[in-house]
Amino acid sequence: MSDILKKIKEAGLVGRGGAAFPTHLKWQAVKNAHSDKKYLIVNGAEGEPGIHKDEYILINHLNEFCLGLKLAADYVSSSKIFFYLNSKYFDLYKKNIINNLNKVGLKGKFEIIKKTKESGYIGGEESTILNILEGKILEPRLKPPFPTEHGLWSAPTLIQNIETLYNVYLVDKNKFKNTRFYSINVGSKNKGVYSLADDLSIAEVLQQTNFYPKYKFFVQIGGDAAGEVLNDSQLEKKVSGAGSITIYNLIEHNPERLVAYWLDFFVKNSCGQCTPCREGTYRLKEMLDEAKTIKKMLLNDKLKEITDNLFLSSFCALGLSVPIALLSYLENVYKPNIKLYE
Repeated sequence: MSDILKKIKEAGLVGRGGAAFPTHLKWQAVKNAHSDKKYLIVNGAEGEPGIHKDEYILINHLNEFCLGLKLAADYVSSSKIFFYLNSKYFDLYKKNIINNLNKVGLKGKFEIIKKTKESGYIGGEESTILNILEGKILEPRLKPPFPTEHGLWSAPTLIQNIETLYNVYLVDKNKFKNTRFYSINVGSKNKGVYSLADDLSIAEVLQQTNFYPKYKFFVQIGGDAAGEVLNDSQLEKKVSGAGSITIYNLIEHNPERLVAYWLDFFVKNSCGQCTPCREGTYRLKEMLDEAKTIKKMLLNDKLKEITDNLFLSSFCALGLSVPIALLSYLENVYKPNIKLYE
């Protein structure tokens, strides 16, 4: 086992894109795969609302991230690096990224690809990225096979998030302290990114960042569309997914407007590949539009059937996520005693 892989394994480093898969296992799988060509993709899509840690890294820790990327590319013997980047970040930071990648010794070994706004949320799913780079239809692939075995142009492919590669640099320099970045949001203007211990509860993160409200509130963790919603008595839970916490004022928020925002997001971002997601998201939006109020929407006996189908039958994480935000909000905030999962 190489020194860097051993360090990553001992550090317990996991991916920061949301899935938290052990990083050393991904690297080892690509390293062990028999192929004349291997690829490395940096997933800088960061397409879910409320998550902006990758941008923070590109602004404040670009050189460290680039050095972590080089470590990964060298370890898996990557034939080429594809840096798949959010359109906003592409426009703002492309020049600096190119300069830093060249500086760390990756000149001529990478290509920066702009993620189109039209590709939406699903354009950041790793197997969808493979299809986009290959010029195929915008939709996710069936797994297995996994990208580490059968990825870009059928070659073994390592796909890593920006934060993960920044952490690789820290691990290599013996500076990794089992921390992660948290995106904190209160409204559209009051937000920040903070590096804190990975094992903190939601309450501890809010307290340590001075974001703990003095008013009655609830939170959404892991993303402002797909994230779980919790009330202020459930804050001992750890932050999941890509590490975001968004705070809502319990008294001042508009329930119908918030649920409509989630449903609009999912309808617009569904790729249409699978029926449960394509039809289910549209039907839920239609249900709310017709009911006008959540109270009347809850009387529709199709609500549970549709959310169950989305959760159990959707092809990818987009459809699976729809019930998470909606039902956790209904159970934990709108009507705490309701049990829609049963």
